[in-house]
Amino acid sequence: MRAAAGFFVLAAVVAGCTTTQPLVQVSASLTTVPTPSGAVVASGVHGAPVESCNATASLRPSDVPGPAVQAIRQRGRLVVGIDQSTNLLSFRDPVSGELAGFDVDIAREVARDLLGDPAEVEFRLLTSPERISALQDGSVDIVVKAMTVTCARAEQIAFSTVYFDARQRLLVPKASPVRGPADLAGKRVCSQVDTTSLATVARVAPTATLLAVQNWDDCLVALQQGQADAVSTDDSILAGMAVQDPYLHLVGPSLEDEPYGIGMNKSREDLVRAVNASLERIRGDGTWLSLYRRWLSVLGPPPSPPSPRYRD
Repeated sequence: MRAAAGFFVLAAVVAGCTTTQPLVQVSASLTTVPTPSGAVVASGVHGAPVESCNATASLRPSDVPGPAVQAIRQRGRLVVGIDQSTNLLSFRDPVSGELAGFDVDIAREVARDLLGDPAEVEFRLLTSPERISALQDGSVDIVVKAMTVTCARAEQIAFSTVYFDARQRLLVPKASPVRGPADLAGKRVCSQVDTTSLATVARVAPTATLLAVQNWDDCLVALQQGQADAVSTDDSILAGMAVQDPYLHLVGPSLEDEPYGIGMNKSREDLVRAVNASLERIRGDGTWLSLYRRWLSVLGPPPSPPSPRYRD
């Protein structure tokens, strides 16, 4: 009898342990994830389209070394302003820890022609707002950082010929109803500070909320955490985010052309001509197509390299 009574007591305990407990509702304030460091809701962004003022026309190539090129050769290295958080263009390789990507390889090819060795490069990490000032004060020789050629920038720095033609588009979760700019009304759209992307979103979706961040990987995090409904910038940058997350994809038409140029100080005309000579070689000998296939084939079959335009 005592054994039987013990059995029933044990059964009651087990039954009590396996009884499903009611779910406790957690306050939303406890689960809110803070936005990335430095992120702000942008306001007063001018929504004018990118200017058309012949800014993509550069100086004709020359391999005759002037004072700027001679100074670089005396130093023995090319100082390049670049990024480390733009997957496919310029990012830290997770295995080697070295900088890698399309922009990184373009910079190395320029060093190959200027110094005879693609390894003779000193990379300096810059944020987008630092690009122009670093060229103006001589902190770097060139900037290769997915920088769109615009009239406003061309008043402050010199640009090479265009080395890549990007298109601004949208990146959204695959389950999102957003399929184009018309669907952005009332949505939060992430982009990087001091880029043409913010102004384009303000123009095509004036009722959208703009979330401005310091780095592109901050936009990826914001999208994954539900703090943004879409990311808008160049397709080359968005593709780098999409390959990191299979639940994201690019949608919609091109919102704006984004021609990339290598930035330089306006006073260093011989360097501008030397860089353009390097880009001529890269386009002509198949190097450009090879780099595209290596890094940007996710965008589709390789197009022809951008045709150079010169103003002299």
